[in-house]
Amino acid sequence: MGFIEGIKVTKKFGGLTALNNVDFSIDEEEIVGLIGPNGAGKSTLFNVISGTFRPTSGTIKFKDKNITGLKPHEICRLGIGRTFQIPKPFLNMTVYENVWAAALFGCAKGKLADTKRELNALLEKFGLAQKSRMPASNLTVFELRMLEIVRALSIKPQLLLLDEVMAGLNPTETGQLLKVIRKLRDEEGITIFMIEHNMRAIMEITDRIMALHQGVKIAEGKPKEITRNPAVIEAFLGEAYARS
Repeated sequence: MGFIEGIKVTKKFGGLTALNNVDFSIDEEEIVGLIGPNGAGKSTLFNVISGTFRPTSGTIKFKDKNITGLKPHEICRLGIGRTFQIPKPFLNMTVYENVWAAALFGCAKGKLADTKRELNALLEKFGLAQKSRMPASNLTVFELRMLEIVRALSIKPQLLLLDEVMAGLNPTETGQLLKVIRKLRDEEGITIFMIEHNMRAIMEITDRIMALHQGVKIAEGKPKEITRNPAVIEAFLGEAYARS
């Protein structure tokens, strides 16, 4: 039994099947990657897990609890946090206010004691303390990515869904973010499920990788196994990557 698992998860939008009988299972404290070409169903799967979309059929279980169809705030309060492919801060609010709003969403009433201290510590840890009183619109791309992660961490998640957090980053910033993700797992014990198009980064950091194509899971295995999988090469990686 996985820490988080999906059983025959299907999501249809009218005549379009975005996910088709997708099975997955992630163990506690694993880092698992999710790859696939644009339109493969990756973000749709995250939206189903986090409660943004209700699956057309199938089951999602978290710590052996059926969470299928729960509302986003209910799933959040069970310990599942997420970032978004395109950062979505409240641009006219300060960095601190953005994190505070996320913490309020993720905390049930009566559980906000010491929240201010904890949020300030998070901002300090992720290099945003000096900008905590600035509008989020003033942040760089890298800082926006870090804010997304801090907002997700403000709910104290046990499972973190990372949706292309390395998009738009240079190699130095990507390396910094990889260190952050490792520490979240190794030091905080957070299980991580991550979508990423930076293939060299995801091959470096993940324990396992799952590949989707046109809503169907076409492969799953260790990073080196995935690079050699003919279906993955054809659908996403390309022959040039396979030869490199």
